[in-house]
Amino acid sequence: MSPPTVTSRGAELRELWKLAIPIIIAQLGHSLMGFVDTAVLARAGLAELSAVAISNTVLFVVISLGAGLIMGLDPQVSQSFGAGNEARARLLLWHGSYMAVVAGILFALVMVGGLYLLPLLGVDFVELPQMKDYLTWRAPGLPLILLFFTARAYLQGVGRTGALVVATIVANAVNLVADVLLVFGGAGLPAFLGPLREVPALGIKGAALSTTVCAALQWFIVAQAVRRVPGEVPAPRAEWAMIRKTVWLGLPISLHILADEGIYAVTAMLARGFGPESISAIQIVMSYGIFSFAVTSGIGNAGSVRVGWAVGAGNPEQVRQSGRVALASGALFTACSALAFAAFPQHLVRLIGAPAEVVPLLVPLLMVTALFQFSDGVLGVGAGVLRGMGETRFTSVAVMAGHYGVGLPVALLLGYGLGQGVVGLWGGLCAGLTTMALAIIWRFERLSTSTPLPVQA
Repeated sequence: MSPPTVTSRGAELRELWKLAIPIIIAQLGHSLMGFVDTAVLARAGLAELSAVAISNTVLFVVISLGAGLIMGLDPQVSQSFGAGNEARARLLLWHGSYMAVVAGILFALVMVGGLYLLPLLGVDFVELPQMKDYLTWRAPGLPLILLFFTARAYLQGVGRTGALVVATIVANAVNLVADVLLVFGGAGLPAFLGPLREVPALGIKGAALSTTVCAALQWFIVAQAVRRVPGEVPAPRAEWAMIRKTVWLGLPISLHILADEGIYAVTAMLARGFGPESISAIQIVMSYGIFSFAVTSGIGNAGSVRVGWAVGAGNPEQVRQSGRVALASGALFTACSALAFAAFPQHLVRLIGAPAEVVPLLVPLLMVTALFQFSDGVLGVGAGVLRGMGETRFTSVAVMAGHYGVGLPVALLLGYGLGQGVVGLWGGLCAGLTTMALAIIWRFERLSTSTPLPVQA
């Protein structure tokens, strides 16, 4: 079993999207589970909604750290498969699983323990008791989530992504039903459902329990898919060199993710100075960006695999072709997104049902969003392409420098210095993203002029 050899751009495009579509569905499904929790708890009460909103922010940071570390497997698995070394790819899966369990347990203990330490340090707020309930029941799911990411890295690295779609659809269907049942209880169900009528209303704990159970279900489905891949090897003893290499590659990815999301949080905080309407407008625009992000992230992951296969095979021409086709695909998709934002801003405003006082800000924000769609797409896909080459540190540095060295100062200048308000803040974000996109393209072209060396433990 080895990756297909591709000679034309058209064939490369088809192979890229065969990999990308299941990954995109999995990305959207992961976001959808958190959205369902929020939507269900919004009907349970304001206190529950507020607690889960803060809790999901904490979870995002924790999961991002873990997911970034696990993504250090991506270039190693795909390059091993490209080189025909399927046994090493399987060893990487085992070592990633060890990391997922250990990191997941440690993160869970720190997360929950930190919540119970806060009152002892004199920190207390109204949402804290509900946050303890929610995060305590989500904590057992952290190792399972990281195990799912590990299996995903392996399956996409060997070109078997169909199970990701099955796991995502099944888990989201179960989560929707279980969320409603466990949050509100079964007392109102029809008599023929029998024992389900006895399920108590668990409130915020029920939402957390549902999501944790679905994390286990997702991992079980992809684990079965892994077992069906030929070349199974017994569980080996941990090789610290392999774990160190994965952490070395993965830690910059964690920092990249946190820095990328951090700038949006900083922008939202800066927008508070212009009133609640500005914060609401930014949140609405960001909600539209979730779809675009999921697609470009999926293309980036598929591009990472395609480039990794070529690096492993020692084929520099294929590296360049795979990378350029992935970048072009991301650019084309985000150009279409930009066109939608620019051509139909009023329709998008009406679709989401924005309050009247927010509407005047949304249209200009959507126009600025249209401007940076291209840069955002190139950055998302380019980070994946470079990851396939084993280059993760440059991307992390570029993101930090672009967001905080260029984007934030320009945002402050436009938003506050020149009085452009929240639109100026969004314009600063655009400047930072454009800088990063140019840096990513430059780095790829520079590295791809020679034969990239595979990552070695």
